[in-house]
Amino acid sequence: MSNQLYISEIQNLFDTVQRSEIFEDQKMMTDAVPLFPIAKINEDYEKAKDAEGFDLKDFVLAHFDFLGAKISIQREDHLPIKEHIEKLWDELTRTAYEERGTLLKLPKAYVVPGGRFNEFFYWDSYFIMLGLKVSDRVEMMENIVENCSYLIQNVGFVPNASRTHFLSRSQPPYFSLMLDLLFETTHKEDIYIQYHDTLEKEYAFWMDGEEEPENNSGVKRVIRTEDGDILNRYYDAENAPRPESYLIDIEDHEEASGDEFYRNIRSACESGWDFSSRWFADGEHIQTIETLNLAQVDLNCLLWHLETTLAKSSALQNLFEKEKYFSERAAKRRQMINKYFWDERMKIYKDYHIKKNTTTPSEHIAALYPLFLGIADQDQAEAVAQALAEKFLYPGGLVTTTKNSGQQWDLPNAWAPYQWLGFKAMKNYGFHELAEKIKNNWCSNVERVYKNTGKLMEKYNALDTETIAGGGEYPNQDGFGWTNGVYLQLQQN
Repeated sequence: MSNQLYISEIQNLFDTVQRSEIFEDQKMMTDAVPLFPIAKINEDYEKAKDAEGFDLKDFVLAHFDFLGAKISIQREDHLPIKEHIEKLWDELTRTAYEERGTLLKLPKAYVVPGGRFNEFFYWDSYFIMLGLKVSDRVEMMENIVENCSYLIQNVGFVPNASRTHFLSRSQPPYFSLMLDLLFETTHKEDIYIQYHDTLEKEYAFWMDGEEEPENNSGVKRVIRTEDGDILNRYYDAENAPRPESYLIDIEDHEEASGDEFYRNIRSACESGWDFSSRWFADGEHIQTIETLNLAQVDLNCLLWHLETTLAKSSALQNLFEKEKYFSERAAKRRQMINKYFWDERMKIYKDYHIKKNTTTPSEHIAALYPLFLGIADQDQAEAVAQALAEKFLYPGGLVTTTKNSGQQWDLPNAWAPYQWLGFKAMKNYGFHELAEKIKNNWCSNVERVYKNTGKLMEKYNALDTETIAGGGEYPNQDGFGWTNGVYLQLQQN
């Protein structure tokens, strides 16, 4: 991956552009493609910047290409929603056979989420695949798996998204679940053998440094508890403002304490939940973010699935030692998930605070993962189902937390991934009525917004089904990959 230094090579110009807010969206500059060699751009900038009448925006527009900065989808006629989604798959398809600016090259075509997002996103792609399966677009499902494998083989992991400034973090590890989905679609068992090496490499990335932590501390993505048990956390290798949200981070940092503020922010981005009261020590303010102090229930469940899949892919090749190793690790992690993340008093799964040796106060929808993956027992599932019905399910779908902080991954917003996880989790444990209610509440919300706007949104307001969802560092986006995927999959179930 040759050009990962690209943004740091234009740091002075980049810093000035982001601080001066000449673009409404900080992502614009990170996605810009240089029209000249970097050395020439820097030289031109140094010469021009102090001259009389220098216009920063004009300079940037003359030196960079902003092609395809925003996906705008216009329809003359208002198609039925499913036909609209079928057309969207083609409109959201991109290729990147060579590197351009910050965009990483990928061997296969892929589907982007939509709106301002013009790159391949890791966990979004799993939920996009759910819809591609319904649309019978098997080749694109295979492309997604192939692109993930290419990134794991070449970078060591799947970055948050396919841009150079995401090479310090991943996203929820869904690769093993993508293989399951592809297997369900094609019934070719050899895909587990084909990607065995890729699964091992991704596992090595998440477990990197596991020998190192002392009790009650963490190294990279691994933490060791007071009892000496190993759990995982989200993490980012960099401790600096995010280029794509540069000024926001710098401003938030001014009122924050602790020297790991930027890393905590970035680590929350690795979870996909940027941002939520789930990460805040005081439950209210982003300045108190402490992602690094937590072992997260969703991540540990996904890694249990990865270990289980590695045991399966080892067994298929008669690699008995490896099969035993990964089976034992999965069994141990299953115990750990119930030991550390189950809150017996509140009867729900939560994150675990490694400094306080207790679950965190935040009640959130990632509690679904042990049910989605079949790790919970029936009593636990019943308690989670009850919490879901009482605290999370609203007329427009499942909300992510029980707290309204103004952050986008908090109440009142409903996000596509968790409608699927909720539906499937309830089905797994026989709560069919609740599963149907989750499906119907959210799907009717999606249909209503589509009827009124002609758009499929990134997120929805679950409480007030008359308004469009808000919060977050940018406006609600139209497109939208995982909404399309989950809607189609739910409608088929």
